[in-house]
Amino acid sequence: MVVFTFSLILIVLILLGAPIGITMAALPAIYIAVTKELPLSTVPYQMYDALSSAPLIAIPFFILTGELMNSSQITERLMLLSRELVGRIRGGMAQMNVLACMLFAGMNGSAVADTATIGGIMIPAMKKAGYSGAFAAAQTAVAATIGGIVPPSIVMIVLAGTMGLSVGALWSAGLAPGILVGALLMVVTYYFAWKRNYERYEMPFTFRALLQALLGASPALIIPGVIVAGILFGIFSPTEAGAVTVIVAAMIGTVVYRTLNSKGIYAAFVRSVRLTSSIFIILAASGPFSWFLNRIGALKGLDHWLTGFAGNPLLFSVILVLLILVVGTVLETIPAIVILGPTLITACKAAGFHELQASLVIVVGFLMGAVHPPVGVCYFTAAYIAKEKPEPVALALIPFMLVEVLVMFLILIVPPLTLAIPRAMGLAHG
Repeated sequence: MVVFTFSLILIVLILLGAPIGITMAALPAIYIAVTKELPLSTVPYQMYDALSSAPLIAIPFFILTGELMNSSQITERLMLLSRELVGRIRGGMAQMNVLACMLFAGMNGSAVADTATIGGIMIPAMKKAGYSGAFAAAQTAVAATIGGIVPPSIVMIVLAGTMGLSVGALWSAGLAPGILVGALLMVVTYYFAWKRNYERYEMPFTFRALLQALLGASPALIIPGVIVAGILFGIFSPTEAGAVTVIVAAMIGTVVYRTLNSKGIYAAFVRSVRLTSSIFIILAASGPFSWFLNRIGALKGLDHWLTGFAGNPLLFSVILVLLILVVGTVLETIPAIVILGPTLITACKAAGFHELQASLVIVVGFLMGAVHPPVGVCYFTAAYIAKEKPEPVALALIPFMLVEVLVMFLILIVPPLTLAIPRAMGLAHG
């Protein structure tokens, strides 16, 4: 009865639009006030304790790195490089959109940032070139999730801090799935471009143009190179990587591109503080909320229920993927990972899957919650940029979202997809 009552309160508050972080902290406080099991001072202590994980310090650094690169106006340079690499394929502008999202993903680690930054340029351009607004918005929203799969994924830092996992291992495990998502999105894009006779870039290919585009974008591409090389080869920790990339991003914007001034730096800091605050409120609230869920036994039944299918890996995989997709319809990515991540990973390990496989399935699945209604922030952002009603965008999402569902199953049934790189780097065992 207690579980039902508080679950109902949680659902009602979410549907009413209450801030998820405040809701997560309020429920355990109400429970303690009613039952008097513990002093109310336990709640702020648990909130503090939830933020005491060292990897979480990296989050504001990578957010600031992304904001500095945004203020440096590097998107146009990435677009030119993408055009030279894939623009001559049928549906060239849409192919550029996917590749630009992949490149930008390696600099900020945020699906929302990808949607707003790349989508703000590409969606209007695609509409002008003859693409439907719904198609452009749907493709951008899904392609932007690559920002949460490849390094420096903020979502993975959150999961690592919650579970005590290696950030480097998670990031390296996400490289192949992230590239695979991008490649499959390009295949789906090509199918629709061929079917609807969408445009392509008609200028003849020249190595000179490619070299110019590569040279123009190369300073920006240093960021993902620093992150990946530094973490995978043990040069520095994720937190140190974040600090280094902030310095590199600032130098690129002020010295190399000379497009970043004091006003842009100030604006980048303001946006970073706001975004960091919204994330850390949720992370802090996860401390008392996790205690509350364990105290009332809310997740115990879920753990046992999932483990009951452990003897049949295929059935377990289907149920796991469906559960993640359903949860994503009511919870945003970070709260879903904080609340359910530990339970789902424990169940996956009981079913014989490696913790990195489980982590990647959870990350990809809950990122999709940012793409589809009713809480998908990437979905609504892309629809707003495209000036489209949400309904046609939702329909256009389906083929692109099926790509990520396929990748979720491949992560589970093809272990080397996530484990090969971490094992080669000595970051994963077992």
